[in-house]
Amino acid sequence: MKYDFTTVLDRRGRDSIAADVIPWDVQVDEGFDTIPMWIADMAFPVAPPVLDAMRRRLDFPSLGYYAMSEEYFDSILSWQRRRHGVEGLGREHIGYENGVLGGVAAAVQAFTAPGEKILVHSPTYVGFTHTVENLGRVLVHSPLRRDAEGVWRMDFADMEAKIEEYHIHLAIFCSPHNPAGRVWEREELEQVMALFQKHSCLVISDEIWSDIIMPGYRHIPTQSVSADARQRTIAFYAPSKTFSLAGLVGSYHIVYNQYLRERLVRQSEQSHYNSCNVLSMHALVGAYSPEGEAWCEEMIRTVDGNFAYACGFIKENFPGVRLMRPQGTYMLFLDCHDWCAANGVSIGELQRRAVRAGVIWQNGEDFVWPETIRMNLALPLSRLEEAMERLKAYAFV
Repeated sequence: MKYDFTTVLDRRGRDSIAADVIPWDVQVDEGFDTIPMWIADMAFPVAPPVLDAMRRRLDFPSLGYYAMSEEYFDSILSWQRRRHGVEGLGREHIGYENGVLGGVAAAVQAFTAPGEKILVHSPTYVGFTHTVENLGRVLVHSPLRRDAEGVWRMDFADMEAKIEEYHIHLAIFCSPHNPAGRVWEREELEQVMALFQKHSCLVISDEIWSDIIMPGYRHIPTQSVSADARQRTIAFYAPSKTFSLAGLVGSYHIVYNQYLRERLVRQSEQSHYNSCNVLSMHALVGAYSPEGEAWCEEMIRTVDGNFAYACGFIKENFPGVRLMRPQGTYMLFLDCHDWCAANGVSIGELQRRAVRAGVIWQNGEDFVWPETIRMNLALPLSRLEEAMERLKAYAFV
């Protein structure tokens, strides 16, 4: 490979929540270093074209007020066309957001009232839970179901029943789905958007993971499946997951419907702080360049290889742990219910065992699904192999 996905970075003390925080009240046992596999950022070095773009900007010694550049918008237009086949997108449809969750918060406030109910799928991204609850709205969960092959599917009957029962007029949709790792098929998207149209339900579509799609699958933008979906949907994107740029903050919306767009922008402007950092702007331009895309493709192949190794290892060594090999994202979601029942071990004890051995993973129950664990596999294979051996020796025993 041309790019570096094997160097093990020691991120401790380098402005890294992943490396400096253990989200458990558990101490790592002496003799183990930590392998962070919880929060959703990568352990890989940042893509060179991103750093090069930032360095070029820093070569000019002025960081005053500025306006978003034409190059910024052109980069998004080109990226959406190349990666997702988007046509008819104009600069007027694009707007900056201080993070996808910042955009979600603005949309929730613009189109619902306190106490109103909002539909989401479960497992539910924990950021949605915190954001919506902090705004005084109520989440209604429609559980995904697994088919005979273990693939996560939407339960359309359950969704419709809850929309009708709770008089829901706003849904938050995650595509690809985090934490399940599901990349929705066109037929599924057409069906869900027809359901939302039938019930006059606006849609917030979080598509932050849309560029991390495993070989054999394809991301289809929610807005592209019908003329109505194009007008009904507020979509959010960012380079932050794809290029591990969360520390720079920088997302954007795509909204074709003028009324929805103006309401959203007005709500986002209320704080007077919905402004892009100049280095974040240049980072996006570097990320969305042809060289950035080449790095992205190598990263995807690396993550897909990690999925192959981890899923094979888990199936061979941890009987009773159910999983779906992710079709997108770099997160792996483990259902440990059967293993815990067979071994008489609580999910809490299983989670603590791993942390004591230095494998820092995430409590999947935070995603509203019992007895589960979420793992970040965007790390060098050597560290993933070490983590799996530790899990075999010290956790799943």
